[in-house]
Amino acid sequence: MSATPQKNRASRRVLAAAAGLATAGALVAAMPADAHDRGHGHGHGHSSRTVDVQLLSFNDLHGNLEPPAGSAGTVSETQADGTVKSVPAGGVEYLATSLRTAREGHPYSVTAAGGDMVGASPLLSGLFHDEPTIEALNGLDLDVTAVGNHEFDEGATELARLQNGGCHPVEGCYEKGKKFKGADFPYLAANVTKEKTGKPVLKPYTVWKKNGVKIGFIGVTLEGTPNIVTANGVKGLKFHDEIETVNKYAKELDRQGVKSIVALIHEGGAPASSSYNYDCDSPGAGDGISGPITDIAKGITPKVDALVTGHTHQAYVCTVPDPSGKPRMVTSASSFGKLYTDTTLTYDRRTKDIVRTSVESANHVVSRDQAKATDMTALIARWNTLAAPIAGRPQGFISADINGRGSTAPEKPLGNLIADAQLEGLAPADKGGAVVAFMNPGGIRSDLVYTASGSEGDGVVTYGEAFTVQPFTNMMNVVDLTGAQLVAALQQQVSGSNAASPKILQVSKGLTYTLDMTKAGADRVVTSSILLNGEAIDPSKSYRVAMNEFLAGGGDGFAALGQGTNKLVGASDLDLFNAYLAAHSTASAPLAPPATDRITIVQ
Repeated sequence: MSATPQKNRASRRVLAAAAGLATAGALVAAMPADAHDRGHGHGHGHSSRTVDVQLLSFNDLHGNLEPPAGSAGTVSETQADGTVKSVPAGGVEYLATSLRTAREGHPYSVTAAGGDMVGASPLLSGLFHDEPTIEALNGLDLDVTAVGNHEFDEGATELARLQNGGCHPVEGCYEKGKKFKGADFPYLAANVTKEKTGKPVLKPYTVWKKNGVKIGFIGVTLEGTPNIVTANGVKGLKFHDEIETVNKYAKELDRQGVKSIVALIHEGGAPASSSYNYDCDSPGAGDGISGPITDIAKGITPKVDALVTGHTHQAYVCTVPDPSGKPRMVTSASSFGKLYTDTTLTYDRRTKDIVRTSVESANHVVSRDQAKATDMTALIARWNTLAAPIAGRPQGFISADINGRGSTAPEKPLGNLIADAQLEGLAPADKGGAVVAFMNPGGIRSDLVYTASGSEGDGVVTYGEAFTVQPFTNMMNVVDLTGAQLVAALQQQVSGSNAASPKILQVSKGLTYTLDMTKAGADRVVTSSILLNGEAIDPSKSYRVAMNEFLAGGGDGFAALGQGTNKLVGASDLDLFNAYLAAHSTASAPLAPPATDRITIVQ
């Protein structure tokens, strides 16, 4: 999902000092090594004309090594009687077991991912620049992944380090005597080129081989990545059209005699139902899915046999017709390792192509009632020991769950809490003099959950939990905007690039207005209803507005917010959030979820 990248890592520097970590190691920014010819199990003989290749896939892990807490850690499942059940899922200890169990009896098995493996990660991974997640993916036997937008959160040089290994250029090695090895699977970035050279920043494609069976994988992220990542993350890079790029490299693979091709695309769609087992080919092929991936799928050459997608954090297994009108599988496995997709690709040895008519696919829950993979348990324990000095520190107290990521409402209780924390921290004259604060919804990465995550006790918010909500450590900005620019920003929530899929800003207390969703585009914002502390917004008056640097740069389609002047850079969003929790809650007087009464919705 769209969100904001990390910059200031003060917390990590504290950790490095606290744990006495070595600071050796250099950045390696070479191109990745070739993909391994890694098939799982033993090969069949060559007598049969066709071979069933198992394709296991997942997407949008976002460094969720431990089972995600609260509503972020469940999937919806429609029961036989039509009721919908919430099933706890996810965590790499279970994902590893699920994948290993699925591979049994499948001598030809390849595991691929659709991007956003790292970035916007909980503290356990984010504190260590996502090295723990790369290590876990190596242990899961991931064969290949596309880059997602979040792979660029810390820039191309850091992405190259995750691929190639080497200790962090600033913080060095985290474990004494251990150098970070990097990913032993290729990251594919076919549509991301360096501005200076025009060459791909990482490999565009790779070919998986076993006993003469060859399957090509092309990886792309969404063309709109620069709109949803801070400018520093995409500096010096160009992002190209997904369809043109995939078609170009499919032709190249075809010329090399690779006729079986899978596209890994970090862009997705919205199924008509949130249940993972919904049939999105009902009533007809692809009828139950909409969004950017449907147009992309319809434009990608028939040379490509299946599309593994992501980005929208939805679950679907659909067939969308290719340009020649033939059905083609398009899949996505929710997020955070809660599902995996199992697709059977029947490979014809004579044509070297996939027999499309026999492609079968389904999503499966990564259930938490199976055995944990002991190697993943050990990996989590090792990194948790390093993170403990920081992660377990209490920051405040809450009386109940405060939903953010898990809330489907336009106005989220946790969004209000974050915006209020930003306003309070930046309202003093010497801190910026802010009169209102805006928070982007994509930057809220989880809920604040009442149930204890460790030994801290119920209702205690730890540093690790606060970090999981706001993992980007974005610096806050306070800028001058006119009343007209403020109104334009509110209209941009539901118009322009956000018309089809609105991005509703979370607003601080004192700002109220009505959204009329029966209207279209900018007209959905009832301008006469916009009040700040009870007064109408004056188009020509100047207002001091607080927001993170991502929004202040015009991110997420909010061009009006990028027009601010007289910028003052404040503390980080996480520091303000933790300061607010400390100031407004005690064990005997915990913070209650704030009311959601700032935005009136007309449906």
